[in-house]
Amino acid sequence: MINRNFQPFRVEQFLSETEHGVAFNFSESGVHPMLLQGLVELAGIDLDALLTTMIDYPQVNGKQSLRNTIAGLYPGASADGVLVTVGATEANTLVANTLLEPGDNVVCFRPTYEQISGNAANLGNEVRWVDLIESAGWGIDAEALERAVDDRTRIIHVVNPNNPTGRILTEADRARIVSAAERVGAWIVSDEVYAGTEREGDTETPSFWGSTDRVLVVNSMSKAYGLPGLRLGWLVGPEDIIQHCWRRHEYASIAASMLSMELADKALAEPARSKLKARARRLIRTGFDVLTEELARHQGVFSVVPPQASAMSFVRFNLPIASEAFSMRLLREKDVLVIPGSRFGVENHFRFSSALPEDHLRNGLAKLNDLTGDILNGS
Repeated sequence: MINRNFQPFRVEQFLSETEHGVAFNFSESGVHPMLLQGLVELAGIDLDALLTTMIDYPQVNGKQSLRNTIAGLYPGASADGVLVTVGATEANTLVANTLLEPGDNVVCFRPTYEQISGNAANLGNEVRWVDLIESAGWGIDAEALERAVDDRTRIIHVVNPNNPTGRILTEADRARIVSAAERVGAWIVSDEVYAGTEREGDTETPSFWGSTDRVLVVNSMSKAYGLPGLRLGWLVGPEDIIQHCWRRHEYASIAASMLSMELADKALAEPARSKLKARARRLIRTGFDVLTEELARHQGVFSVVPPQASAMSFVRFNLPIASEAFSMRLLREKDVLVIPGSRFGVENHFRFSSALPEDHLRNGLAKLNDLTGDILNGS
């Protein structure tokens, strides 16, 4: 028998079943990935030295030099307070498995990337949703947050900048979250994979690290760095909690790959790190301008709260069709993939990633506009 109470990861289930082989994939949330050649040139990697890398089991919690580099990104963090993981997804799963006990609840904002919430539900914990307010630029409902958090709240989960809206928390919202967590002794688990993808200005989104004692920060090489194929992430927190996560990491994956650690170490060293984030911002800014220009061809059909960061836009549409049906018609009839808003718990929207080469982006958007015309004409 199987566990029929298992809750699938709705976004990733949709992607794993649809994204490979599609002509126009606008479903990803990171910037256009780099070629290995591009990373080698940008980071000045010595290929001869790289070729001498022993493809052995690496240090399980992450090679020392990489953990030193990551710790240096978070003032006051230590290398022993860093755990290198197989992407941010493993880091999130380890946190849920480490912190949650029966009877605990988890507070999450919606829409969001539903990994912590899904893990919590599958562990038997209550998930409490705080809906973001679209009319307020996807801002936090402060009163709803206060109502949701109580003395059984173990985790307040934050994705900042937000997936799928690209909203960056205001200083006031950050303070509200910290206050709510401190009031009940909850942990803030802050997924910061989109920090560095700001659409306006070059100031990086502030981390929750250091804002209160009970903070765990998750990040990865996938989104802002354009290196998702490395499958490398990290978790930063108090050393004792990291030790507990490490024990669970040994069950989950043993370790990330040696080659991924070597390449990530080079990519996170300056000036490579700044160059990678500058590349991401260029793609994001150009892509969003193209997206808004193309969507405007159907007046009154599409609208979007401009994302403050990330490659994504959470586009609202006014059509007589549900988001899942719209996305599937777009895939079957036009070979274009977007993620339906229903996968984030919000109807009449889709998530669209536009940080891509301009010609490819325009060609795919033309097909999306074709389908829109078909639907408006009743077909």
